[in-house]
Amino acid sequence: MKKPIYHADTEMLIRKPVSEVFNAFIKPEYTTKFWFTHSSGPLVEGETIEWTWEMYGHSVNVLVQEIVPNKKIKIKWGEGLSGVVKWNFKDIGGKHTLVSISNAGFEGNTEEIITQIADATGGFTLVLAGLKAYLEHGIQLNLIGDRFPEIPE
Repeated sequence: MKKPIYHADTEMLIRKPVSEVFNAFIKPEYTTKFWFTHSSGPLVEGETIEWTWEMYGHSVNVLVQEIVPNKKIKIKWGEGLSGVVKWNFKDIGGKHTLVSISNAGFEGNTEEIITQIADATGGFTLVLAGLKAYLEHGIQLNLIGDRFPEIPE
């Protein structure tokens, strides 16, 4: 019996041209404004880079598997590069972009997989909301950093 592939999906309309939205995920000078805090470089097909979330003391290796300009990004990341994330970009009338993100490669028992899917869906929804605020309004919401804040007792 073939093992099922579980995935987390989210999407959002961004009121900016597809090239601007696509480049926000390719170029870390943009991505660090709404997602991770540091990258070892831009996304380049076939390259492995490192993304860092300094507020959490966490880094992850990212293998860029495929880039189709203004259409698609596909990466492998996480423990043993077992996670797969795909971004699809749909041009809506030259002025808007529908961004769809799908994250797969979850492992563990049923409860662990459900938790991972919920975390990924919520996390990537925050990424898209942060992207939307940054590109459409020039606002950095710090959504990722505020998701799990350290609150002094």
